[in-house]
Amino acid sequence: MTPDLKPPERRANFGAGHPSLPVVDWLSAQPGIQKVPNPKLTLFVKRNFLSPALCAMLMAQIDARRRPSTVSDYNGDDQYRTSETCDFGRADLAAEQVNRLITAFLGLDPQHGEPLQGQRYAVGQEFKAHTDYFEPTGVDYEKYCSVAGQRTWTAMVYLNEPDAGGATRFKAIDKIVHPETGKLLIWNNLRPDGTPNPSTLHHGMKVRAGTKYVLTKWYRLRPWR
Repeated sequence: MTPDLKPPERRANFGAGHPSLPVVDWLSAQPGIQKVPNPKLTLFVKRNFLSPALCAMLMAQIDARRRPSTVSDYNGDDQYRTSETCDFGRADLAAEQVNRLITAFLGLDPQHGEPLQGQRYAVGQEFKAHTDYFEPTGVDYEKYCSVAGQRTWTAMVYLNEPDAGGATRFKAIDKIVHPETGKLLIWNNLRPDGTPNPSTLHHGMKVRAGTKYVLTKWYRLRPWR
């Protein structure tokens, strides 16, 4: 077991993460975490969440098993998301330990988490401005939310630093987060009243040199089946 996979000294279980206030209070008390001071959305940043060695191990797995990324609705733009994705399962021991670490850090019930994914962005690849929640009026809402419900929290870890580009821009607050190896981003996709928060709109900007790797973990209102 690698050093950064030690379980936290304190644990919590806030179910789906909604209502969000207990999760916000829990995260705010974690050492080394930063909360972006903007009332439009709840966004946290934690540097050095994973070690460089562990990040390198996960990048190798993504390289070996990547496939073209997909989205539920391309909005008529086949270049909307041009990255590649790796689907991690329970047999992937390093990824599964990271999965548990992220869940414990947020204090959420692991049953509400989607399987961990990895993404790879080569030069010129991006994920145009999007939200992680599913639009309640969208054609895909019933298909993707009828069982586990809406997405609540997103956790994303940068596994490396590309030579240029690849930042994440939260457009509603004009906040740009640059990739750093092991840096964790956490945000709530919902408003306090449980409705989707459009201010979580974010853009995985084009990589201009090198390659970018990230991990992504989403949580739902109901247990994931």
